[in-house]
Amino acid sequence: MTSQATRRAAIADVPDQVLSPVVASAGAALHYSARLHTSFDTIKPLWLFLEATGICTGHQGFFWVEGIARRLMPKSAELLIVEVSDAATGDPVMLLPLMRRRALGHYVIEWLSCGVCDYSAPLLADASPWTRQSADAAWAAVRAVLPPADRFHIAGIPQQIHGIANPLALLSAARDSIQIASGLVLDGEPETLIKRICKPSFAKNFHKHCRRFAQLGKLDLVEATTPDMVEQHFATLLELRLNRFRELGRSDLLTQAPVVEFYRDAALHGLSDGSVRLFGLRAGQDYLAVIYVLVMNDTLHALLLGIDQDAVPNVSPGLTTIGKLMIWARAHGLDYFDLSVGSQGYKQHIGASGAVLAELCEAVTLKGRGSTAYIRLRSKTELFVRSKPGLYKAVQGVMRRLRRLKN
Repeated sequence: MTSQATRRAAIADVPDQVLSPVVASAGAALHYSARLHTSFDTIKPLWLFLEATGICTGHQGFFWVEGIARRLMPKSAELLIVEVSDAATGDPVMLLPLMRRRALGHYVIEWLSCGVCDYSAPLLADASPWTRQSADAAWAAVRAVLPPADRFHIAGIPQQIHGIANPLALLSAARDSIQIASGLVLDGEPETLIKRICKPSFAKNFHKHCRRFAQLGKLDLVEATTPDMVEQHFATLLELRLNRFRELGRSDLLTQAPVVEFYRDAALHGLSDGSVRLFGLRAGQDYLAVIYVLVMNDTLHALLLGIDQDAVPNVSPGLTTIGKLMIWARAHGLDYFDLSVGSQGYKQHIGASGAVLAELCEAVTLKGRGSTAYIRLRSKTELFVRSKPGLYKAVQGVMRRLRRLKN
C-alpha cells in the first residue's frame, strides 16, 4: 500500500494521453480519463475534498475505507483506487475504492469491503446526473487502468447515493441482486416523529416498551463522548452481541480479532469528527442495548446492535433503542435513518421502505466464468429458497444447529 505507482487512460483522444482499445467504443460524446492509485498517500487530499464537498455515504468516508485496507484487506491483495476525471477539463468526477485478490486459482477485482462496508458506491464530485451511457463510458475508462483480472464482482450497489443515480447501478452489466436495503425518511418535529413516520403498531409498542423499561430506572439513550466511554460501550456491545448470536446459532464477524480492532479504532476516531458513534440504552445503571452507527451527509447508518433480550420479558430493547435513536437523529438535523442491508421482519414492523441493491458479476476470462456461474446459481438458489417460507425456515434451522455444533 506504500507504492506511489499510478496508471492513466482516457476514453477519447486527449493530448499526452493514449486511447485505450478497451474504451474505444464508449462513444465520442462522452470523455473520461482514469488514474489508478495504489496508495492512499496519492489520493488522500482529493478523497477528503470530495468527502466534504461531493456526494458520499458513511461507508466511503476516508478513515473508514483506509482502515479497511490497513486492518482487513488480505496481505496478498492489491489496493486499487481509481480516480475518474472529465478528460476535457481534468475536473474530478468520482473515486472508486477496489482491490484485486487471488481466489481459487484466478484473480477477482471487487469492492474494498472485507465484510464491513454495506454499500458499494463511488464518491461523486457533485450532483450531476448520470445515464447508462455515461456510466458505461466511465466504467470503460476504469477498466482500462485496472490490472488484469479474470472476473469482477461488486455486490451491495445502491440504486442511488443521496438522491443521485449511482453510476455503478446504471451499468449495462449490472443486475438486481437478492439483497435489500431499508430505511426511513426523517422529517418534522422529533417529539412526534415515531407517531408520524412509523407504523401505528410500532409506535404503540415503542411507548409501551419505554414505560416498561422505565420501571427499572430512568431510561436514557447515552452517547459515548470520551475514549473511556467508547471503550466501555464497545465492550458492552461486543458482550451482548456475541452472547445473543451464540444463543441464535448465528455467525458474526465480531468473533474475528482484526474486525473487532477495526470497529474499535473507527469508534475512537469518530470522537474527533462525529462520523462514528456509539449509543447505549440505559435503564438506571444497567445497559439494555448498545448500537454502533455511522453519520454522514444528514444520514445515520445503523451498523451493529447488541441487546440484552432477557432484561424484561416480552419487551424489545433493540426496537426501543432504534426508536430512541431515530428521535435523536431528527433532533440533530438528520433526515434519513438507514437500517442497512437485510430483509429482517423488524424493519417492516417499524415502517421502513426497502430498495433492491444491484450487483456487478462479470467474467472476463475462461477462468472467471466458472466462479461467476457459481455465484449466479447460488443467488438464484437462495432467491428460490427465500420465496418458500417453510423451506427457508427449515434451512435456517439446520444452519443454526450446525453453527451451535461448531461452537
